Amino acid sequence: MNGDRKVYIVYMGALPEHDYSPSSHHLSLLQEVVDDSGESEALIRSYKRSFNGFAAYLTDEEAKRLSSREDVVSVFPSRELELHTTRSWDFMGFYQPTSVTNLPAAGGDVIIGVIDSGIWPELPSFDDRGYGPPPAKWKGVCNGGTNFTCNNKIIGARHYSGTGSARDLQGHGSHTASTAAGSVVKDASFYGVARGIARGGVPWARIATYSVCGLTCSSADVLAAFDDAIADGVDVITISIGRRSAVDLDRDTIAIGGFHATKRGILTVHSAGNGGPDPATTASVAPWLLSVAASTIDRKFESKVVLGNGKIFTGSSVNGFTENGEELPLLYSINGKIGCTTICQPGCCDSRLVKGKILICDSINGQFLALQAGAKGVVFPYVELDTASVVSLPAAGMDPKRFDAIASYQNSTKNPVAKILKSDTVTDPRAPAVAFFSSRGPNVIVYAILKPDVSAPGVDILAGWSPVASLSDDPNDKRQYHFNVLSGTSMACPHVAAIAAYLKSLHPNWSPSAIKSAIITTENVSDPILALASADFAYGSGQLNPVNATDPGLVYETTTEDDLKLLCHLGYGTSRVRVVTGDNNISCPARTSPTAIKDFNYPSIVIPVPPKSDSFETGLLRTVTNVGSAANATYRAEVVVTTESARELKIQVKPDVLCFEYLGEKKSFNVTVCGGNFPADPFFASAALIWSDGTRSVRSPIVVYTLPPM
Repeated sequence: MNGDRKVYIVYMGALPEHDYSPSSHHLSLLQEVVDDSGESEALIRSYKRSFNGFAAYLTDEEAKRLSSREDVVSVFPSRELELHTTRSWDFMGFYQPTSVTNLPAAGGDVIIGVIDSGIWPELPSFDDRGYGPPPAKWKGVCNGGTNFTCNNKIIGARHYSGTGSARDLQGHGSHTASTAAGSVVKDASFYGVARGIARGGVPWARIATYSVCGLTCSSADVLAAFDDAIADGVDVITISIGRRSAVDLDRDTIAIGGFHATKRGILTVHSAGNGGPDPATTASVAPWLLSVAASTIDRKFESKVVLGNGKIFTGSSVNGFTENGEELPLLYSINGKIGCTTICQPGCCDSRLVKGKILICDSINGQFLALQAGAKGVVFPYVELDTASVVSLPAAGMDPKRFDAIASYQNSTKNPVAKILKSDTVTDPRAPAVAFFSSRGPNVIVYAILKPDVSAPGVDILAGWSPVASLSDDPNDKRQYHFNVLSGTSMACPHVAAIAAYLKSLHPNWSPSAIKSAIITTENVSDPILALASADFAYGSGQLNPVNATDPGLVYETTTEDDLKLLCHLGYGTSRVRVVTGDNNISCPARTSPTAIKDFNYPSIVIPVPPKSDSFETGLLRTVTNVGSAANATYRAEVVVTTESARELKIQVKPDVLCFEYLGEKKSFNVTVCGGNFPADPFFASAALIWSDGTRSVRSPIVVYTLPPM
């Protein structure tokens, strides 16, 4: 049947409210376009629980014919997505009960849906001792496959066509799930390194796992997981998977799933991606997603190399090996072997020469050859010193200066020897700083929406791990352990999802946008992250502050009307917006522009300016809701400049005092930003609007930048 067909996703918006059979309708549509009467074989899956659509094997021509229908929003190929690969909670000052018998009200009823590579249910991070049965609102199932058992911690499991089980064979899903909601595990470590208590941000929360990643992560499976998670009744969705580049929202499965989750009161937290430090690299661009950048914590892994002459060089790695301080011969090159500039090249790493020695390799990947050939250790150059990589044998990464010094010692010494010590952890006073790999803005799809939204710990995070997954990405590394250390926006994302779940437990009636606003407007903005150029495009509103987020004072809420206006301004048109939302009373204005989304009630303010503009003046409307502890509250506005270039701007807030008389009261204000005669092109300026009642500070970034030439 497949032939020259490939998997397409046919997105059809909201489910009709009248009596409707999605699967029958989908088959009838395929019957109209599939040429060889094989519509039943063409259909892979119907999306029918939370929104409308299907995945099917189609030719390009068949897909084109379907896309021309008025009841179809978009048709696009299913793509392979990639995984965006606890001291962190203490670093942020967020302490939680160590026993499930001491929970916040409704705490144990909060369910986090984890869309990832599955989970290893037997890990100590998912121990369910002390938990009661799943909450009554739970509508999901435990369909984890053969030999997979749920418990009162992992209350639901599903797997999809790309995987044969919800059991995690890669480790990534277990790591993200335990970061968000792992149970308390005392005396956790990585082979004795970074020893302490491991726990998720909300260790009392329940987990539902949706396994969409086997060897690859199919976007068709990701959309199916959203369809199920929404209908199953999760409270928050965390997804650390994504594309390498942004696409239009109606072709982005995570944006589509997140949109329908928001309509059902579920916030989706999404990793920003690992495409940094280049600008405009984040693919998490939809306004209804909470997009997360990665930052460092105050714990850093160090590994030392001691040379035979007594000199000690400090580098970076996560080295859990103990070699008892044994000095071993140090080897760099092979004299006389044609084509071998260093010993760590394919065809050059001769086990007869390297066995039992420490090798100096010109690449971190040299450790794989070294282990296979029987070497006892590796020294390699490593410039990504914000992170430490787990190594498959005793090894240490050195900056270029230290690496050259070690190589010089080896070259100038008759019998060079060295020893590599087990890693240790030290305090990093620079934290938090945005990781070099973390994807940056600006938003290339919705220019006036700041992305990423926030930053959170995503560097060298210790969390649960599948015992059958490689600890170091080296197939020859046969060690098995139930914790591992990883870096990525994948690790940052579940930190924010945990806080979203915590806020949901404290404020069960808050909307997704209210929870999102509470997180965004209470961030920490510290000197290390402010030192970045175009810093707001790196860290969003700042570093996650879990404690302040619980009592934000004011929140910016977006309504369905806001979302509809945004879709109209993005050019989707009345008919398509009606299909997406299921509301036939919607009418888009005749004239729209992507840069006209200025009044979207977002907690941050971004003003994109056309290139070579002599001057501009932009007025924006925002509305805040009083959610503080006191009904009577007065907030005063202050505009703070965070870059020197922002002094070229004139920013006014009217009114600059907001007086509230009851909880839930809404107040609107206008922000006017003027500028001109920019000294540089491209131009970037950053400021912040802060509303304060003397106790709480509600901070919204204001970013002005020039759009690239179209």
